[in-house]
Amino acid sequence: MTARTRGVLGRFIASFETLVGGEVASFTEEMLKAKDEALKRAVEQAKALGANAIIGLDFETSEVFASVVLVSATGTAVVVVPESGSGR
Repeated sequence: MTARTRGVLGRFIASFETLVGGEVASFTEEMLKAKDEALKRAVEQAKALGANAIIGLDFETSEVFASVVLVSATGTAVVVVPESGSGR
C-alpha cells in the first residue's frame, strides 16, 4: 500500500490539463509511480514470507483527501515448485 500526493506545481499543471481536455498526464504519472511502489512492497512482503510468486494480484485505488491517492496491491504469496516427473 502506498499513498501519494502531487505537489503544488503538479496540481497547477493538472488544473491546466483539465482545461484543455484529454489525459491528465501529471496525474497518470503519479498513479504509475504509486502502482509500481505498491507492487514493489507486495513483492518484498512475499519474499519475507518465503514465497517466490504472487497469485491473484489485484490493484485498488481510493482517494483519501482531495489530492492524496491510496494504491494497494493485494494477492496471495505462494511457493511455486516445478512439477517433477512430467517428462517435459
